[in-house]
Amino acid sequence: MNKTRGRPPGRPATKARIAGAARDLFLERGYQGTTLRAVAAEADVDVALIGYHFGSKQGLFGESMNLRCGRSNAIVGALGGDPAGLADRLLDAVTSLWEDPSGAGFAAMDGTALRDEDVMRVFREFLEREVLGRIADHLGGRDATDRATAAVAVIGGLIFTRYLNPLGPVTALEAADVRRILGPPLRAALHGRPRAARPSPQVSQSH
Repeated sequence: MNKTRGRPPGRPATKARIAGAARDLFLERGYQGTTLRAVAAEADVDVALIGYHFGSKQGLFGESMNLRCGRSNAIVGALGGDPAGLADRLLDAVTSLWEDPSGAGFAAMDGTALRDEDVMRVFREFLEREVLGRIADHLGGRDATDRATAAVAVIGGLIFTRYLNPLGPVTALEAADVRRILGPPLRAALHGRPRAARPSPQVSQSH
């Protein structure tokens, strides 16, 4: 078997091929059961190329799984359009992304994700950088990070109870029910609650 050693000149598809091989192995064997050597063998490259393109096993896992589910694209797509419909679009992005029949994503790895701190760490990093950060940038304003944090708490709760650690009543919900039930708290998180007006100072009257 011929391996490509060092930087692969003229082969821009090498990184994508490694990510594709890693994705399949992670879904098949889980995080602990997938070695960098196994990924390299599957992609027909030298193992050093994985470090060159992805830095580490965690980096490889995060990027390869992101490509599988297309999370970033889904979130970015949801951020466009009428601000009033943002909450519903985000909820639709989550349900369509995790329930896409063409990609199992994290839903197929729920047991491994819950047992393996490395997997959960990468998932938390993804939420913070790719979801919370993008939502905060989109919202703007001094309290954008606070509102994005509250929104991610709602979205993360949905992901955890519907896909990672399924709870019967939550998994039984239709997509329309997800919007109906979680739409109001997500809208409140995204747009914030209006601050109560300060009471006008009372002017004492002399008699």
